[in-house]
Amino acid sequence: FAMSTPRLARFAWAVLAYNIAVILWGGFVRATGSGAGCGNHWPTCNGDIVPRAAVLDTIIEFTHRVTSGLALLLVVALVVWAFRVRPRKDPARRAAVWALVFVLFEAAIGAGLVLFEWVAGDTSLARGFVMGAHLVNTFFLLGALTLAGYYARGGTGFGLPAGRTGKILGVGIFGMLLAAASGGVAALGDTLFPAHSLAAGLAEDLSPTAHIFLRVRTLHPVFTIATAILLVTAAVLIRRQTTLLAVRRATTFLLMVVIAQVVAGALDVLWLAPIPLQLIHLVFADAVWIALVLVIATTAQSELPVPAGHPAIASP
Repeated sequence: FAMSTPRLARFAWAVLAYNIAVILWGGFVRATGSGAGCGNHWPTCNGDIVPRAAVLDTIIEFTHRVTSGLALLLVVALVVWAFRVRPRKDPARRAAVWALVFVLFEAAIGAGLVLFEWVAGDTSLARGFVMGAHLVNTFFLLGALTLAGYYARGGTGFGLPAGRTGKILGVGIFGMLLAAASGGVAALGDTLFPAHSLAAGLAEDLSPTAHIFLRVRTLHPVFTIATAILLVTAAVLIRRQTTLLAVRRATTFLLMVVIAQVVAGALDVLWLAPIPLQLIHLVFADAVWIALVLVIATTAQSELPVPAGHPAIASP
């Protein structure tokens, strides 16, 4: 392990937790259709810095904007702190900077949704594409914040292990991003085209004339289950190759949240996506991604055995 700065690490973890809370509130804004609560004004709300109308949609959207602005300031503070206490070319610095880049992208995406009026009842394809990109960028932000905390605590590694395990993890990463993008569109479909029963919802999803958001809604569980199988397989393989406590803790965390995510997703479908369950599903998706980042980081640092026949065997 490299130099440890525990106070910076604790702050990074706190910023990560706060951003998860902001993400959940953003999901609540989408699920309640409150995205148009401030009209098509940004950064003002209905033309005012502080909205005067005490309409519920306006309060929900304005609260999300305030908390998102604070998230940006916290990430800026993380970057400044990292540059003050960590050496040059330190990975904690790089992770903090990447977190700032991704939180700025988050702000730009949020502004675009409002200014182009891709909110409330809008069913345009552009909104679906942006929502998918929004979820992927959110994963990148959470990953950068996770690594900032990990490196500040003294971690150094990040990279896929050699052999079959690394290949499975690599496909798992792609699967997570695909599941995130499709999940954003599927959640949008749940909001815009709510099903009145499971049978009716399935009939709508499978109809050749269904809206693209509904057709993607059928693909999302497929992507999620396939990715879950990959991640569980990789976690089991890694646990067989090392006894290092940090790696075993990370893989245990990954296994637990993957199972919880699949269960939450199944209940979300069966119970026709009530808002509380949508938010639980979202938080478990974030937790799976964070666990995956930690598994890759701790595994890289643990130096798993290189498989027989791998080209690295012949290296000095």
